[in-house]
Amino acid sequence: MTDFAGKVFLITGATSGLGATAAIQLAGKGAKVAITGRREEQGNAVLDQIKAAGGEGLFIKTDVTVRADVEAMVARTVDRFGRLDGAVNNAGVAAGVFTPIADFADEDWHASIDTNLTAVFMGMKFQIPALLASGGGSIVNISSIYGTVGGDIGNCGYVASKWGVIGLTKTAAIDYARQGIRVNAVCPGYCHSEMVDPYAEADPALFEKLLERYTATGRLGESHVVADAIEFLLSDQASFVSGAAIPVQGGEHSRLY
Repeated sequence: MTDFAGKVFLITGATSGLGATAAIQLAGKGAKVAITGRREEQGNAVLDQIKAAGGEGLFIKTDVTVRADVEAMVARTVDRFGRLDGAVNNAGVAAGVFTPIADFADEDWHASIDTNLTAVFMGMKFQIPALLASGGGSIVNISSIYGTVGGDIGNCGYVASKWGVIGLTKTAAIDYARQGIRVNAVCPGYCHSEMVDPYAEADPALFEKLLERYTATGRLGESHVVADAIEFLLSDQASFVSGAAIPVQGGEHSRLY
């Protein structure tokens, strides 16, 4: 069992879904966890679960598309806990799904890039100095299986932004490899989440076809499995892993269609 006693982690987009699951899981293994999001009520509910798991947490209301908010979330984490050992840049959106490029709204493009990519850059911009001040650490950026292949579901903004996350991750890993900072990406496939479940509920028949085509297992994944990958990358067990983009997708896209 991984022991994160004394470690301090910051997770963006952690008021629900994968971010919340990872925060609770890390807290249960001794970490102090700062979580961010725009929904204060949900954030406080996750804090209650962190405490129930035996951990210590802090909720910071944050809009990751606002530079001042991102700078402040790192500063508040360090002010509260005295250091930063790792960060998970998880906040994301899926805007304009099932819309081909010619019809894709400008605002959906900007929402995708601003939240999924620019916010990761901005997060690392302020997280890295804090990690260096603490003697090094680990950053995990959440990409997607659609950051490794072309999306044929008509979602150019999401796909482009998630490819960008992997390129940004690999560049940061090289930049700071000799300064004690590891940077990796996790690429989830179709998993139960606030982003995926509404599409399943809106058109179950269509979603069943998508599952059959895009998942080798024929089922959705669970957030705790992706959180396990995050936990590994934050741990000392991954001390020689940096610049990786790890797929957690049940065999998705491992075959030719």
